[in-house]
Amino acid sequence: MAFDVPALRKEFPTLQREIDGHRLVYLDSGASSQTPRVVLDAMDRYYSWSRSNVHRGVYQLAEEATDLYEGAREKLATFLDADPRGVVFTKNATEGCNLVAYSWVRRELGPGDALLTTVMEHHANHVPFTTAANELGFEVRHIPLTDDGQLDLDAARELVADGKVRFLAAVHVSNVLGTINDVAELARIVRDANPDAKVHIDGAQAVPHLPVSFRGLDVDFYAITGHKMLGPTGIGALIARPELLESMEPFLTGGDMIRDVTLEGATWNDIPHKFEAGTPMIAEAAGLGAAVDLLTELGMDAVREHEADMAAGLLDSVGGIDGVTIHGPSDPTLRGAAVSFAVDGIHPHDVGAMLGSKGVCVRVGHHCTKPLMRCLGLTASARASAYIYNDRDDLEPLVDGIEAAKTFFAR
Repeated sequence: MAFDVPALRKEFPTLQREIDGHRLVYLDSGASSQTPRVVLDAMDRYYSWSRSNVHRGVYQLAEEATDLYEGAREKLATFLDADPRGVVFTKNATEGCNLVAYSWVRRELGPGDALLTTVMEHHANHVPFTTAANELGFEVRHIPLTDDGQLDLDAARELVADGKVRFLAAVHVSNVLGTINDVAELARIVRDANPDAKVHIDGAQAVPHLPVSFRGLDVDFYAITGHKMLGPTGIGALIARPELLESMEPFLTGGDMIRDVTLEGATWNDIPHKFEAGTPMIAEAAGLGAAVDLLTELGMDAVREHEADMAAGLLDSVGGIDGVTIHGPSDPTLRGAAVSFAVDGIHPHDVGAMLGSKGVCVRVGHHCTKPLMRCLGLTASARASAYIYNDRDDLEPLVDGIEAAKTFFAR
């Protein structure tokens, strides 16, 4: 094992709880990760020691707050191998996707153009673009799945062959199937057909779990969220090529994103501040910076190695239960440690309720991927998603809970 999971687990206060006499087994990190003490401490220090607004004050508290906020931007840029000028803080990945939809897609695409996406997208990376297409009249094309839950790249090549695709919106890691998509290859496929096409990636499920190099992927936009990567809620980021941000107009205005205002209009601040309207998420940025520090200390190669082992364990243990169907790739090297499954004859909500009564936390529902659910012939599924504080000791309570649900609902 690359790091000491039992020791690491002690750094997460929530994981010390018991639920109705059962040890808490948290297997819902695909929705939100738990928060370690170092993140809580970083946010508390801001509120209790450096509480001030950023950028404009010339007194010590303001300088400290600004250093925390801009320091978090620098840390995130280093962590993701990106230019700090291209790191725009947002509330979450959803806002990042909407920023791209409003500030680039809606200004650049129209009738005669096509946007390429996939059938496995989270609603956050689907609805902003289909809404724009319905309003502006450009076409949306969808890459289908292979039988083992991967994107059909041959179909993707056919979909872009006419050169009309000017934009790709795709997820890096599926929150349902666990599939790790080759987004660098997807970008090449699209640009081979149209060198001017732009590429936007939803990285919310990738950055917490994989080494990610924005420059190495050679994409244009990459949206992330803090609450899935040990950080607080209410902060995320859009990583973008600085030259693209320079050319784009903001879709939120007011506050620090303004350079000058006249009675007739306004001019905008330099990037990335041009896209950060109003008082920013200062405490949340401090917490996100601390989360990045912890992940950097653990090493993302080690995190990926650990999660591949957890994915293998989930596939073997849950997949070995009679009457259970697992969705997504069967090879743990092709997927993350989020495993969606169905139990024959039992609604996923009933499975989730039984597991919850035993202290095992899993997600149930459509996972904000209704188009994918329809492709799979489902209305919902249960999902167990592991992270750095899980180990194989957490799999036995999961299996026992599924077996208990089978027994109870078979009456």
